[in-house]
Amino acid sequence: QVQLVESGGGLVQAGGSLRLSCAASGRTLSNYVMGWFRQAPGKEREFVATITRSGGNTDYADSVKGRFTISRDNAKNTVYLEMNSLKPEDTAVYYCAAARVSGVVYYPMSYNYWGQGTQVTVSS
Repeated sequence: QVQLVESGGGLVQAGGSLRLSCAASGRTLSNYVMGWFRQAPGKEREFVATITRSGGNTDYADSVKGRFTISRDNAKNTVYLEMNSLKPEDTAVYYCAAARVSGVVYYPMSYNYWGQGTQVTVSS
């Protein structure tokens, strides 16, 4: 079992920045592909970013490409999502997830473990 706990969410003005963290316990995070997803009220959960086990490869949703950066520190069992140039449409609950696979993973159903989420609200 892997327990994931997100932190770092909050209220920020448009154009601002936030850094989300996802701390893992129970298993070594380096064994898992990690991803960030988000869900806005009334919408389905959507892919935001993914990073391979070693951190050597990443990918992003088109809506956040160039503004968000996913990274990981396997020694600290932590994954990060740096969010810059935030827009009101980025408002959502953000979730981190872990997958027992290789490569990059885009689909929620491919992830085995999920955190409880952290709220990000961007005001205009």
